Formats: sequence, C-alpha cells, structure tokens
Amino acid sequence: MDAPADLTQLFKTKAELVSAVTVTADSMANALAYVVEACEKKDACKLLLSGCEADLSAPAADLCQTVTQKTIAAPDLSDADFAALGNLCEEKGFRLIREGLRNHLGGIDVAVTMADAGIAETGTLVLRSRDEELRIATMVAEVHVALLPVSAIRAASTDVAPLLQEWMRDPPDYTSFITGASRTADIERVLALGVHGPLELHIVFLTEA
Repeated sequence: MDAPADLTQLFKTKAELVSAVTVTADSMANALAYVVEACEKKDACKLLLSGCEADLSAPAADLCQTVTQKTIAAPDLSDADFAALGNLCEEKGFRLIREGLRNHLGGIDVAVTMADAGIAETGTLVLRSRDEELRIATMVAEVHVALLPVSAIRAASTDVAPLLQEWMRDPPDYTSFITGASRTADIERVLALGVHGPLELHIVFLTEA
C-alpha cells in the first residue's frame, strides 16, 4: 500500500485538476476556522426573485436587493464540533444550521461535511448520506467544504468496496461520490460551474490522529 503522504499528494493533484481547492489542517479547530474564513470571503447568497427587471414600487425594489444573512450548514458534525463552529459563527454574525435545510434552499452559503473516504486515483470524495440533510447540504450550498481525514484516503475505487458493502447492509443509504465542483455543459459544449451543485469544492485534509 502506498504511504499516506503519497496518497494525499495524488489525491490533491487529481482533485485540483477538476477545480477543487485543497488545504491541510492539523486539527479540527483549524479546519473549522477555515470553514468560517471561506464563508467570510464570499458574498452572501442573494434571494432569487423573479420580476425584478420590471418597474417596481420602492419597497419591492428594495426586496430584490435584499442580501440574506450568511448561512453555514453543518449537518453531520459531532455535537462538540458543531458547538465550536457555532461560537466562531456567532463572532462573525453567521447563521449556523444542521437540520431543516429544506427551508434554506435559496440561501446556504457554505456547507461543511465529513468525508468518509477519499479515492486518490480520481480525487473523489465518498460521503455516506443517510438522510436528506447531508444530501441537500452537498448539493445546494454555493461552497462545499469537505473535511477528509488523511487516514481515510484509499488508492483506488476498489479499495472502498468493503466499506460500501458494509453500508449496504444497513439501509437507508444514499452514498455520494463527489469529484470536483459541479460541472455541466450545454449542447454547444460551453462549460459552466455550479449549475447543478456547489460553485466551489474545498477539501481540507485533516492530519490529526
């Protein structure tokens, strides 16, 4: 088996080829600080309202310009990590949620999730989604920050087969394989990012034991 450092470097190389941003954190505290920093750097989600191009009254026009409070979704963090992230969000004035994500479909700025495994040969994240909260978080947020323990990186897709078999014995299970930011192209082959998922994918390699 390749050394963990070799697998991490291969994963990093492959992930960056498909527009992912990769960083390393030596503790969960530093990883959570990075999540807040990523949220702070981006513009807040704007409400998606139709008809704003029309000749509107002043109150209606103001509504079209409304920018929501920045929101971070963290559906699968432990209670302790969620509380720590909550303290950081409170300092910045961000909203932190872990459930009821259906009520925020128009305005999740950043989603932070734990990756269950990584496939180095393709730079792919493997996430076990057992409920809709995690699934929504990874699809609706403008920025997805995935925390990947380096100990969970495997060389090839076949190396995660035993893990997948174990999960399938305990349904329900909506496992996701995520490679890079959301990418799509129209019939003219014009590439667009973020149409069917996050605009950005950030992968934080967790090196702590």
